[in-house]
Amino acid sequence: MMIAIIDYGAGNIKSLQFALERLQIPSILTSDKQKIEQADALILPGVGSFYDAMDKLNEKQLDTVIKKEVQNGKPLLGICLGMQMLFETSTEGGNSKGLGLLKGKIDIIPNTVKVPHMGWNLLNIQLEQPIVQKLPKRPFVYFVHSYYAQSTEPTNVIANTDYDVSIPAIVQQDNIIGIQFHPEKSGEAGLQILRNFGGIIS
Repeated sequence: MMIAIIDYGAGNIKSLQFALERLQIPSILTSDKQKIEQADALILPGVGSFYDAMDKLNEKQLDTVIKKEVQNGKPLLGICLGMQMLFETSTEGGNSKGLGLLKGKIDIIPNTVKVPHMGWNLLNIQLEQPIVQKLPKRPFVYFVHSYYAQSTEPTNVIANTDYDVSIPAIVQQDNIIGIQFHPEKSGEAGLQILRNFGGIIS
């Protein structure tokens, strides 16, 4: 088993690589299309601006290979900004186009609460799926974000968190999974989610 972590120059992925290594899940950080095609699953990480991240992804033509591999049934995990990029559009940076793999749009968290949303929040599991198996009864996970998936298909929301509004924390449609928080920074609960993703692949 080999996971290709998509390298497009947006995001600090050292802690993600370390977490996967700790779980003995083989991964490679790459922008090589052939290596991405040869991998058993993909992870799309990301921090920063939606517009800039999509621009870098498109510039390297990695959007095309991601879409093709997902269409072929390969598991894809989007983390934080990487989850947001799975959707159709975002209001960050004007009106930016995403990968369009999931229906919905990304919008800024209402200013009725502190933005960015930064810290530990309770994960409310809505649907029992393999990605959330064996989690603690009250799993707390670590968020750092200013935007969220405002319009999503309700049947795709596996878990959410409450931050004045209901924020989709884990979404899934077939082989596409998005996680708004950072599993690699979320203690045992986060490690279990990465472990579950490894189990889905194998």
